[in-house]
Amino acid sequence: MTDVVDSDELLRRIQRSRTCAREELLACRARSADLSQTDPDGARDAHVRGLAYEAVVRVLDEILTPGRSADAD
Repeated sequence: MTDVVDSDELLRRIQRSRTCAREELLACRARSADLSQTDPDGARDAHVRGLAYEAVVRVLDEILTPGRSADAD
């Protein structure tokens, strides 16, 4: 990445990333639930992917709103 961006643009990019990660998390959860009866391996894969996206969302939330997630835990 060679572009120089200001803090507002960086904030927008982080917010977009968080939104994307949340959408992927929800999709993985839905896929895991849908596959739980018919494809246990696929459901497990979707669950693991969901855990990864959950971690990403938590990190981005902490960047955008420091300390807020600690209060929720």
